[in-house]
Amino acid sequence: MSSEPYKSSAKSVTARALAVLAAFDVENPLLTLSQLARRAGLPVATVYRLAGELEDGRFLDRDSAGRYGLGVRLWEMGLLTPIHGRLRETAMPFLLNLQYDCRETVQLAVCDGTNAIYIEKLTSEVSVPLQSRIGARIPLHATGVGKALLAFSREAFADAILAMPLTRYTPETITDRRSLSRQLVQIRQNGYAQSRQEYQLGSTSVAAPVLVDGTVQAAIGIVSYSLRTDMAQYVPSLLRAAEGLARRLEDALGNAYPSISEPISEHGANGTDPMTAL
Repeated sequence: MSSEPYKSSAKSVTARALAVLAAFDVENPLLTLSQLARRAGLPVATVYRLAGELEDGRFLDRDSAGRYGLGVRLWEMGLLTPIHGRLRETAMPFLLNLQYDCRETVQLAVCDGTNAIYIEKLTSEVSVPLQSRIGARIPLHATGVGKALLAFSREAFADAILAMPLTRYTPETITDRRSLSRQLVQIRQNGYAQSRQEYQLGSTSVAAPVLVDGTVQAAIGIVSYSLRTDMAQYVPSLLRAAEGLARRLEDALGNAYPSISEPISEHGANGTDPMTAL
């Protein structure tokens, strides 16, 4: 996909705000103020004011280094669109069957900027009570679903994540870039990811990507106690669920919709098919 940003020549506040939001894409998930202004084609002072207002409304987030990224409010609005609603509706039979097989908490996640975000969750009564909710943003490098999404994402996107500081959440969190990179290679070879107490002590997970025409659309994960459960026993059922959902999405979505896992530029007006561009 081209990383050439959309630059607004319009002078309305709405057009300028849209230009700021449209400056982000898969290869540029985080931008400094000057980068954001350059890609939006607007003065730095204007972008500073707009970004502040968008951040207040949760349309933009800012990390500890002061870089901007798309905010959770956009995802919440995205749940109202047909593409996310269709994903959740299409996935539900597979999630229910998977939970019936494993009797553990089952999750469905997609990429949201530089994080993963839960768009569905089925909680098991016998599983560990997890500190997660639908709409919660979680790190890509420290969770099963996050690593499944990251391992099968576009190379430029994965490189951007690996270049960022990797936050330590528990003593088990992988924060070394080389170690994480090697693990991502292993995940691609195995077809699934694991996370053992890397994000929350006392829990472990296994997750698989949902691949449609080679593009990662989502990830399905199973979460349980780390010391109580052998997660390897769930892998066959997990892979069947992910593969079944992928086949159903291929039938339901075809090539009419863009990837719903990675943030993309919304400028189909240049004649580029969004799905092909990914």
